[in-house]
Amino acid sequence: MGLRPGEKVAVITDEPCRSIGRALFDVVHEQGNEVFLVEMTPRRVPGEEPPAEVAELMKRMDLVFCPTSMSMTHTDAKRSAQALGVRICTLPGITEEVMVRCMNADYFAIAERTNKLANLLDRTSVVKVTAPAGTNLTMPVRGRKAIASHGLFREKGTGGNLPTGEAFLAPLEGESEGILVVDGSMAALGKVTRPLRIVVKKGYGEEVTGGPEAEKLLRIWEEKGRLARNVAEFGIGTNDKAVISGVILEDEKVMGTIHVAFGDNISMGGSVRVQSHLDGLVTKPTVMFDGRKILEDGKMLV
Repeated sequence: MGLRPGEKVAVITDEPCRSIGRALFDVVHEQGNEVFLVEMTPRRVPGEEPPAEVAELMKRMDLVFCPTSMSMTHTDAKRSAQALGVRICTLPGITEEVMVRCMNADYFAIAERTNKLANLLDRTSVVKVTAPAGTNLTMPVRGRKAIASHGLFREKGTGGNLPTGEAFLAPLEGESEGILVVDGSMAALGKVTRPLRIVVKKGYGEEVTGGPEAEKLLRIWEEKGRLARNVAEFGIGTNDKAVISGVILEDEKVMGTIHVAFGDNISMGGSVRVQSHLDGLVTKPTVMFDGRKILEDGKMLV
């Protein structure tokens, strides 16, 4: 994160991630920086806004860490602070095990492969994903700018997940079509007991079948409204230390996997704003960028 002497830092956490929040507070304090530790009530779903007081504090900092049980990545609080030049690191659902494993990766190597994929995505009009569990999904992406989340967030207004390692973008609203079968894990739901089969029509998740996770997903979508079903993100994992653990923060970074998220996409250049962003993981995918094969059965070809 490029912490500099004299910078003000806030650590925003909640009870499930309290130990990580305290560890970050202690390390920043040892560096001699002014640091604030704030614990808030856990949010109910990823993308739900923090209290207004927390959002205001974030704007006054130079650097903010957010180890929270539900993701703050796709919130107005994060976007507004970044627009003012604040560097923000979100660590949704982080555990000590995930932190030790994935933060010891080589982030310069991760940056190299992530940047390469993002550059390829920038020149792509249509992404097509198939997978053994039944995924067969086409996502038009022409004109959308890819984001390389490589973990080196050192310039004003930059930020992203840590641990990280993914190249992603927002598919064009209303245009994705096909079947997505989530056979790894899903944000807010953990590892799936049975694959989640989601029928996508005109850019929205319309039908969901599977185990108990399908019922939970439908309840969230019903609570948050139609926009929560929007196909919001396509991403490819690039962190070679990450494994599928049931923590989507780590799972979506696993090399050789892809993820598709539903809900808010404002943070990645889309037009849908809703307090929900749920990523679903697909294993062993074959991915085509305009007919060029990028992954085959989970093996990176570029």
